[in-house]
Amino acid sequence: MTINFIGAGPGAPDLLTLRGRDLIASSPVCLYAGSLVPEQLLEHCPAGARIVNTAPLSLDEIIAEMHAAHAAGQDVARLHSGDLSVWSAMGEQLRRLRALEIPYAITPGVPSFAAAAATLGQELTLPGVAQSLVLTRTPGRASAMPDGETLANFARTGATLAIHLSIHNLAQVVDALEPFYGADCPVAIVWRASWPDERVLRGRLSTIETLLDDSLQRTALILVGPVLGSEDFQESCLYSVGYDRRFRPQSADSPFAVNTPGDERADERGEA
Repeated sequence: MTINFIGAGPGAPDLLTLRGRDLIASSPVCLYAGSLVPEQLLEHCPAGARIVNTAPLSLDEIIAEMHAAHAAGQDVARLHSGDLSVWSAMGEQLRRLRALEIPYAITPGVPSFAAAAATLGQELTLPGVAQSLVLTRTPGRASAMPDGETLANFARTGATLAIHLSIHNLAQVVDALEPFYGADCPVAIVWRASWPDERVLRGRLSTIETLLDDSLQRTALILVGPVLGSEDFQESCLYSVGYDRRFRPQSADSPFAVNTPGDERADERGEA
């Protein structure tokens, strides 16, 4: 049996991956983070499945559920919101499972920043504007930030920032970023990205606090950076007419040109 950690996506039930859906459907036990995972996903559970909302449980109680399923020879679908690679509390569960020699597998999910960018109709990296995206947060009760991981340090790069779990610290975010990005830097707040009741606020570092009201709490992502307001960015070379690339060689002398019948599929094998 296996504990299948599954990224349940940002909220919309149809943003669950096919692999995740199939694992849920084949697991007689489902543990889900009920405070963030939509209950529609539980419709994929098989008839008679044991379904446990882990929101009120301690880590010890969650691991006990997994251990009991393992002892009974049952697969477990363990659902977390978004993707499991960031802020999922998966790491501490995996450490416990390794100590107990209980096997596990991980299925990635659609992350909230990707859902937020889709809602905004926005690419978060644009040529000549920003080519890096930083996923970060501000300190909270559950997790402190390492000394070097400050908003100011990240802001010095000019990268696009996706600031999670920090809507309650918006004033702190603005104060930290304004000296680097400037008061006129675009900001977007996406609340409950991909959920039916999602909301979007767009403003500037100088104005975003005045647009926020108390109804937007917890599951809000703050995006900051020049890319959010840039329309005069350079076009990438990728689709440029004169750009010599393996799928569109520009001349017979190109290193990507197919010269002999035996080379016709070299490009597809990544050998050209």
